[in-house]
Amino acid sequence: MFTIATLYHFTALENLPALQLRWKKYMAQQHVTGTLLVAPEGINGTLAGPEVGIHNTLAMLAKELGIATPNTKFSRSDVNPFPKLKVRLKRETIPLGVAVNPTQAGTYVNSQQWNELMANPATITIDTRNDYEVKIGQFKGAKNPQTRTFKQLPAWLAKNLPQDKSTPIAMYCTGGIRCEKSTAYLKQQGYQNVYHLQGGILKYLEEMPQHNSLWQGDCYVFDDRVAVTHSLAPAAHYQICKSCNTPVNAADFKRQQGNICSACAAAQPA
Repeated sequence: MFTIATLYHFTALENLPALQLRWKKYMAQQHVTGTLLVAPEGINGTLAGPEVGIHNTLAMLAKELGIATPNTKFSRSDVNPFPKLKVRLKRETIPLGVAVNPTQAGTYVNSQQWNELMANPATITIDTRNDYEVKIGQFKGAKNPQTRTFKQLPAWLAKNLPQDKSTPIAMYCTGGIRCEKSTAYLKQQGYQNVYHLQGGILKYLEEMPQHNSLWQGDCYVFDDRVAVTHSLAPAAHYQICKSCNTPVNAADFKRQQGNICSACAAAQPA
């Protein structure tokens, strides 16, 4: 059984090449695989390995960053979803396309507070993920900006948010990093009551009993599992279309045409 940790933390980092070498060496010794992105604004990644190796790695990162622990969500898998270990240097942990200080973010809300926030009819709930992720699951009543990349979100927000900067706005994403950075952007634009789901969808699914849950469908994840159910078990009925690289219900595949979805199959010349 492999432990999978989805993690991030925003903090100012320097001397990134030295961090890259030191952290990769330590994680390799712990038999950890996956990808960790290291940027001047912080870290972001998904790692897998034996439980003790993952927890040792998180403890090492926490000590290096001077924090109690990174923002982390755990899940488990019978197989290792990552064949290799990669520690990559990036300009941003997740590119938004506009300058923003992610340490100046909105207000965290936990799973129960999230339900209460969404029960307020004045709240505007925004899914900060990409359209192909939203299609297989989202919170009831949330707005889908229908973006293809995270960089497209600021333009959508500029066109669709109300002028009243006191409007309560709730934002969410898979693990917390995109919605946290999005709230920092909105705070920068003058919005006062901006909230983001602490730990993202994955933490919500872990904590919230299904009979009280406002989540509908499955949750897309960026590894070989493709998606997870409300119990965080791999959702076996999804595959990635080799043509459009989006998650598709396995029943919709046109296997005779090379494991592509029906939409891509229909678009091919006869």
